[in-house]
Amino acid sequence: MTDADADDAVRAWLVDRTYDDRGLIILVYATPDGERARRKEMAATVMHQRGISATAAVDVDPEDLDEVTDAETRDRYAAEATRMREQHDPDDEV
Repeated sequence: MTDADADDAVRAWLVDRTYDDRGLIILVYATPDGERARRKEMAATVMHQRGISATAAVDVDPEDLDEVTDAETRDRYAAEATRMREQHDPDDEV
């Protein structure tokens, strides 16, 4: 993201973290309304080796957000984003 894009960034909050059988950590960050989300996958070993941790929130380029089409998922993401906002600062490691 360039400096010009940083002004347009959207704050998204960690709403889901799962681990798969291939050793990947899957993080989902969603907007507070739950309507848009970004999914990030990273190898757990890479995160550990590089000292990368998940933070409570990230700033995302709007073009990198996908629409959440399922109403139940959208509601769950909105509730979790609200909880994260109330309990954590954006840079908190979670």
